[in-house]
Amino acid sequence: MTILPYLRTAADGLMIRTPSRWPEIIQGGMGVAVSHWPLARAVSVAGHLGVVSGTGIDTVIVRRLQDGDAGGHIRRALASSPWSGLADQLLARYFLPAGKPDEQPYARLPMWTLSATAWRKAVAMLSGYVEVWLAKHGHGGPVGINLLTKVPLPNLAVLYGAMHAGVDVVLMGAGIPREIPGALDRMARHEAAQLRLEVVGARPTDPEQWMHFDPQTYASGVTEPLQRPAFFPIVAAHSLAHMMAKKASGAIQGFIIEGPTAGGHNAPPRGAKTVDESGQPVYGERDVVDLGEIAKLGYPYWLAGSFGFRGSLAAAQALGATGIQVGTLFAYCQESGLTEAVRKKVLEQVKAGHLTIRTDPLASPTGFPFKVVELKETLSEESVYLERRRVCDLGYLREAYREQSGRIGYRCAAEPLRDYVAKGGEVEETEGRKCLCNGLMASAGVPQRQKDGSVELPIVTSGDEILRIRELIGERDSYSAQDVLSYLMDRTQDG
Repeated sequence: MTILPYLRTAADGLMIRTPSRWPEIIQGGMGVAVSHWPLARAVSVAGHLGVVSGTGIDTVIVRRLQDGDAGGHIRRALASSPWSGLADQLLARYFLPAGKPDEQPYARLPMWTLSATAWRKAVAMLSGYVEVWLAKHGHGGPVGINLLTKVPLPNLAVLYGAMHAGVDVVLMGAGIPREIPGALDRMARHEAAQLRLEVVGARPTDPEQWMHFDPQTYASGVTEPLQRPAFFPIVAAHSLAHMMAKKASGAIQGFIIEGPTAGGHNAPPRGAKTVDESGQPVYGERDVVDLGEIAKLGYPYWLAGSFGFRGSLAAAQALGATGIQVGTLFAYCQESGLTEAVRKKVLEQVKAGHLTIRTDPLASPTGFPFKVVELKETLSEESVYLERRRVCDLGYLREAYREQSGRIGYRCAAEPLRDYVAKGGEVEETEGRKCLCNGLMASAGVPQRQKDGSVELPIVTSGDEILRIRELIGERDSYSAQDVLSYLMDRTQDG
């Protein structure tokens, strides 16, 4: 199935990617690079919606180039892009034909700020293009891209590149992406777009801060409007769905309804914030989404979180959903972006039945709860989760804050304590925080070697449904994306 035919919006004639029949299964967008292009492509070729992760994709692409671009995939995608000059510059700066020596650190990109250079944005734009182009190349299936609202600064550039590659759907959660639909409209017409940046400590009299992206800076020779992707906000409450339907800056085409058992970042509990005896957040009745209220909005919707069991597609459709979004089962399949070592260790412990998932309310610098796989006999004696070294050299999860001078600064609760406090941060905010950026890059196979010679070690995230993999794989040691699809589409319900 392809995302066709396209329907015109009545307002301005934009072509929005909207099918006569939506895919029933959406493969979750898992970062960093867990849902990379080979996984999304495998799901898409099978007729469902494959999704690439756009979170940190610029760093992933430049590190893969420094590793030698095995198979030549990135270079092949760049050669097809409409920005040949920028592509040549990217290769000249980062491509190492023989790959970098193991003892050599990866060259880092500058961290994102409101004043990011045109070149810094170009790297993100090219990276969004490359990942989507590779996922879509050579077939007619639909491909989506997932981004985090809580990582705002790269998003416009990544989206514009993805749109040039023909991305079919944009999915966004971890915040309220109200301004994204309008930005997609504008960028489809190659017009400048902007997103408001939240600034901690801003005063009512301070001017609002905006992130800007102007496609005309990167004139590609394309003058016809791009086909605008469908937009699915990821929500954890029917009230948020209502708000998005009524107050978003442009048209939305559907919703992902995600429960707190999903992997990665979860929405915080609504109401009083309490934790159980193990320190995990407690979710209650207020966190149950009223699907009747969702249905009244008239949009297609997909259920996510605890819908990774045999027969889950039929179960979700019986509740009125169009289908399901599933991440965890795909995360450990052969096509995923996790390293072989991580996949093997997780699957061994899944089959043994003693792997556990912890919803850590403190790990993420964003303040959102974050799911963590608690591995027994970890991959390295040094990879003790609770003792990770404090560092911030990627900066995707930094928050913008108002300095006393009125200027905008950037800080991360996982950076060295002295630095964070010097920027006006409270010591209490640093308790339990982890550098998710580096940990997730490591789990995707591109770990940084730090100045002291140590190599960043993986942080692995997963949803609560991970033990379902035991039934999926039986006595096997691995499984494919197609195995997951067949399992989910089985009409025999066991959940």
